[in-house]
Amino acid sequence: MGDSAPGVFRCNLHVHTCLSPCGDLDMHPQALVEEAVSQGLDIIAICDHNSSENVPYVLRAARGAPLCVIPGMEVTTREEAHVLALFGEVSGLSLLQEYIYARLEGLNDEEAFGLQPIVNEAGEVEGFNERLLIGATAVSLEDLVDRIHEYGGAAIAAHIDRPSFSVIGQLGFVPPNVPFDALEISSRLGIEGGREKFPELSAYTFITSSDAHFIQDIGRAYTRMALHEPSFAEVVKALRKQDGRYVVEGS
Repeated sequence: MGDSAPGVFRCNLHVHTCLSPCGDLDMHPQALVEEAVSQGLDIIAICDHNSSENVPYVLRAARGAPLCVIPGMEVTTREEAHVLALFGEVSGLSLLQEYIYARLEGLNDEEAFGLQPIVNEAGEVEGFNERLLIGATAVSLEDLVDRIHEYGGAAIAAHIDRPSFSVIGQLGFVPPNVPFDALEISSRLGIEGGREKFPELSAYTFITSSDAHFIQDIGRAYTRMALHEPSFAEVVKALRKQDGRYVVEGS
């Protein structure tokens, strides 16, 4: 689009599938793509807990749809903080997946945590992930963000306003030596509420997302971004406030 002014796109960068142990079984690839489109979203990022095995199927389900799907993962660090890892290509995500699986111990207890199905774009079950996806990895927060960037991804501290499984909830602060690309505020607080609650973090880009585990929650929250097109590269520019791309705050 050259030097033309950017447009505003609706971006929900934190959506789970049925693979996540806390995800509803209705959150299979085709269903969540259809719901995202019906809710008027332009971009979604698939971020299951410590796994990405449903991402290729969501990408296939979105072929031909007016929806950009960003490959991603929600990783639990050694400190039990959640971090969103977003990538432009499945190849970078696959490298992170290999790294995470080598540092994730334990087996899933289906009675306690539920099924972890791998479901294709036709709604067919390809198998079940037997790892303890709800568990913490042996990867430190700093090492994880470094690894995400090494593989070409963007790192977002998830739901920092939550008292558990967040960087602030676990550590009490956002480490200044960890180069996050953005900080996520949960949908119950939103970006404006986040700015009021965390004035000391004014230098960071804030986003808000649905963190959807159920189909009806996919359109519950999203971030408006000024982009030239719906793509991972443009989203990264907005997160990093580059080349006139940015997150739109306020009404």
